[in-house]
Amino acid sequence: MKKSSNNVRHADNQQVTEKRKIQDEYFAGFVDGEGCFYVGFSKRNDLPLNWQIITEFHLSQNPGGKDILVGFQRRLECGYIKPNHSKNPGDKSWVYVVKDRTDLRERVIPFFKEHPLHSNKQDDFLVFEKVLEVVESREHLKIEGFKKIVNLVFEKPRSTAKRYSKEDLLSGTPETIRQNPPKRG
Repeated sequence: MKKSSNNVRHADNQQVTEKRKIQDEYFAGFVDGEGCFYVGFSKRNDLPLNWQIITEFHLSQNPGGKDILVGFQRRLECGYIKPNHSKNPGDKSWVYVVKDRTDLRERVIPFFKEHPLHSNKQDDFLVFEKVLEVVESREHLKIEGFKKIVNLVFEKPRSTAKRYSKEDLLSGTPETIRQNPPKRG
């Protein structure tokens, strides 16, 4: 018996996916297990508060399930699919990513409002939605709005590791630096 290549197998899976419509509830359940509503912070001294707020939706899958990512990308009509860890040759998984804030606001958020999650990831989604609201209102450019986002992200423990602590984020803002000037001498 001749083995089929990954490309042929992927093409077969994609044809099956195209022939039968994947239900929205399936996608929501899939995200419950494999999705991530990511809010991150990147140190940026060129910004007024020294921090960039990153908001992204991620959905990962092994190579055999890439067609599910393609289906979800088609369903939401946004985002892109890329190797999950391109620098690790041993990792063959894929990730669907939505970064564009308009797409997050107009496509991702409405989808999950209509199809709520059933795990604690629903709490992550609600925090993500609130963070996007603060960013969309441009409140995040002021210290109070930035603090609001930091407090939302750190209000309950999450399973994902955080690169910065709450104290790191709040101690590096210009307001804190002005309140606590460096000691001289």
